[in-house]
Amino acid sequence: MKLDSTTKQELTACAHALADVAREAILPHFRSAGLEADNKLAQGFDPVTAADRAAERAMRELLARRRPEDAILGEEFGATEGSSGLTWVLDPIDGTRAFLSGTPTWGVLIAVMDGTGPVMGLIDQPYIRERFFGGFGTAWVEGPSGRDMLTTRGPRGLEQAILFTTFPEVGTPDEARAFHALADRVRLTRYGMDCYGYALVAAGQVDLVVEAGLQAYDIQGPQAVIEAAGGVVTNWQGGPAHMGGRVVAAANPEIHAAALEVLSGA
Repeated sequence: MKLDSTTKQELTACAHALADVAREAILPHFRSAGLEADNKLAQGFDPVTAADRAAERAMRELLARRRPEDAILGEEFGATEGSSGLTWVLDPIDGTRAFLSGTPTWGVLIAVMDGTGPVMGLIDQPYIRERFFGGFGTAWVEGPSGRDMLTTRGPRGLEQAILFTTFPEVGTPDEARAFHALADRVRLTRYGMDCYGYALVAAGQVDLVVEAGLQAYDIQGPQAVIEAAGGVVTNWQGGPAHMGGRVVAAANPEIHAAALEVLSGA
């Protein structure tokens, strides 16, 4: 879908407004006494808190006023149809386990998707007030130190690379074996960073994030930011990743190709 400059400006302004209202809804709950979580799963632990629900509700209410013709796909309240051909993809708190633990690696994920994938996205970390934005020909981060442009790291060999993932298990046993085959080839592997790991790829600090079992709302915001900063985001076969599943986010095409070769071989 071709978007004119006015629409791009409107979408960008709306995305930042959404991140602002999500911040307001979430921060009173973070590191608060008595914060509790419900478990979405009968087996295992997939937490949701009042902050998750309040933030998505606030974002949906804002979209109903500013962009009522657009569709919405959110983690907590599902899909709402629209007529514009654009969909807002919302994850009010990506990394609820981190949120419950008091660590500031969770974030608000917002993206706008057309029929081909995300055209714009952001990762917002309300507590440390860092916002990573990517889309429409620009990528930047704004935080306590001001605003800087985002550029992913240049090519280097796997033996020098930094690799992130959220969970050591990385999906199924077969997926975990493939991931650990890659982890054995890199210089440093780190776990548990949630969406902040993707932000660090866009910021030129990390070479790879490899995950499995993602949903569309987990990846579309980060994908837009990383691609706008010069990186590559695909599935493990090199195809589209915007609807989730197995994801490779890479700083550049060269290390992306190297990672895919190891994952496919394993």
